[in-house]
Amino acid sequence: MRTPANPVYWWGNFLLLRERPAAGEWPGWVAEFQREFPEADHVALGLDTADGMVEDAGGLADLGLDVLVDTVLAASSLRTPVRPVDAEIRPLRMDEDWHQITRLRLASGEDAVLEDFAAAKTEEFRALVAAGHGAWFGAFVDGQMRCGAGLFSDGGGVARFQNVETHPDFRRRGLASALVHELGVWGLDQLGASRLVIIADPDYHALGLYRALGFEDVEHQVLLQRPPGA
Repeated sequence: MRTPANPVYWWGNFLLLRERPAAGEWPGWVAEFQREFPEADHVALGLDTADGMVEDAGGLADLGLDVLVDTVLAASSLRTPVRPVDAEIRPLRMDEDWHQITRLRLASGEDAVLEDFAAAKTEEFRALVAAGHGAWFGAFVDGQMRCGAGLFSDGGGVARFQNVETHPDFRRRGLASALVHELGVWGLDQLGASRLVIIADPDYHALGLYRALGFEDVEHQVLLQRPPGA
């Protein structure tokens, strides 16, 4: 996978492996990544498997690779959150709305040292929305986006959420639950999706939030990465 317009995007420039390599094969795949991406400062390998298992964990540490195993959840309908929220939840409309995505991401502690990367990702998402592949919704409090997320379809009935983020000062107020629900309902009704997919860190509280909305665990996503300079 290549993203020439954003070369510092780790998970836009990576190798996706069809099968889980056996113990001892990882150095060869790191070398293959470096051949495919000679200018990259990072290493990023994904596994197209569902069980979340990884061979040779000790050897991976020796290669400087961090192993991330996320939970993949899916739903064909969503339950309405019981907690009311004091916010306007709507699709992004204006240039200022889109600028607020980048500010929200930086305020959330994501990519804090990579402002150019965050801005490039915003432009990428905006282009996908303009092309009709999905939408980005925000939860606005006093005119400021305090929670945001995108939803994009592959055209075959599956739609995946992207970057559910809440400003640190506005967490635990129900904004994310309300926004994911509204955006998901829009995807089912307007985008033509029959299956919604969302990814969560199994150790983060958002997993419970998604399950409460009706998402169910279906598989695991395995990512192996070595940050620049590691």
